[in-house]
Amino acid sequence: MRYLPLTDIDRAHMLREIGAPSVDALFEDAPQELLNPDLGLPLVASEIEVERALAALARKNRAGGDGPFFIGCGAYRHHVPASVDHIIQRSEFLTTYTPYQPEIAQGTLQYLFEFQTQVALLTGMDVANASMYDGSTACGEAALMAQRVTKRRRLVVAGGLHPHYKAVLGTLCADGPDAANIVTGAGGPGALGELGALIDEETACVIVQSPDVFGMIHDVSALAEAAHAQGALLIFVFTEAMSLGLLTSPGSMGADIVVGEGQSIGNALNFGGPYVGLFATRTKYVRQSPGRLAGETVDADGKRGYVLTLSTREQHIRRDKATSNICTNSGLCALAFTIHLTLLGEAGLTELAEANHARACQLVDRLTAVQGVSLETPRFFNEFTLRLPRPADDVAAALTARGVLGGVPGGRLWPNDPAARDLLIVAATELNTDEDIAAYGAALEEALQA
Repeated sequence: MRYLPLTDIDRAHMLREIGAPSVDALFEDAPQELLNPDLGLPLVASEIEVERALAALARKNRAGGDGPFFIGCGAYRHHVPASVDHIIQRSEFLTTYTPYQPEIAQGTLQYLFEFQTQVALLTGMDVANASMYDGSTACGEAALMAQRVTKRRRLVVAGGLHPHYKAVLGTLCADGPDAANIVTGAGGPGALGELGALIDEETACVIVQSPDVFGMIHDVSALAEAAHAQGALLIFVFTEAMSLGLLTSPGSMGADIVVGEGQSIGNALNFGGPYVGLFATRTKYVRQSPGRLAGETVDADGKRGYVLTLSTREQHIRRDKATSNICTNSGLCALAFTIHLTLLGEAGLTELAEANHARACQLVDRLTAVQGVSLETPRFFNEFTLRLPRPADDVAAALTARGVLGGVPGGRLWPNDPAARDLLIVAATELNTDEDIAAYGAALEEALQA
């Protein structure tokens, strides 16, 4: 009982209070096959045996740099300078946690202030927070914020929003007494559909992604005007932060909240995390922002200092006044982002973004030269969607067998949509070489002829 202080009576009392029949009922929304799966591992093993077993499992992995790699769809393989890892592994950075006593965490607060400045400049917004967990949770928090600002529940979502982001949006906003009404526009490559026609006086926000999940670039200026005409906010989402170095900033197109994934800058793929969510907004909405902000001030002697401010989370203020249950920020990943972007500078980021687009254009030219392959997204940054003459799942498997990781099949993201079956979402970055592109083209020709 020392480590398990709750009795069966305690558990039964808590379950009655929340209205759940059992502990298992708390996990009913999780896929059953993921609950306590049989991992095929022995219950007891020596340290040496465990090391050997884990090493054997690790040998089954293929690293992104082991061959031609063209997978994106929300997480991108970019070069991370060695200096980024060197700096973030300094003990004063690597061992620090969230600054609960900010007055003695000046170094942490300074780089968070610089991070916020970079994000605000990139997005064309007035203010940014100290980061979120990742892009998908930032999107969900933006929707909740829009509901608080407008006091409305209806969310209009573009069909091009990444399905994983939409799933998180549903998890955060679709349950409870104030559940949101989520309305989705037409899907398909490049389609915003009649999204403007879905906006009404009950709409809290319009959520649109650009480049969208298919890689299509959108000008959302007209959509922002349509949203504002109905008193709604426009939430702009991105998954590829590198695109902000080349494309028109969302702030200049009228976005009210900008959220996205910052992994592309300073952070490697790392099997899916940890990543860093970016969140920026207009000054007039800053008090409804989730998470917290680092601010610059002066001390009693007039010397510059940094403070943690507007920390409207439940650990800092009364729970009913909290804007979010976010308990920390992705501090180390945000630092990696800041270091990499500082090393690049504005000109370097633009040059790198141009290199990404050039590689994607080169890849499109090669792949669309293959018989039966067509481009579905005429306006793209470094990611695009191809329509294949055969199911993309089969083609992707054939490419993998030939040593090329060729992209994400549409059927993986939209398993119940027959129209997505022949779609393949492909990404190219500065790390793809001429040899990679040639290998992809040859492998695709072979796969389609087989």
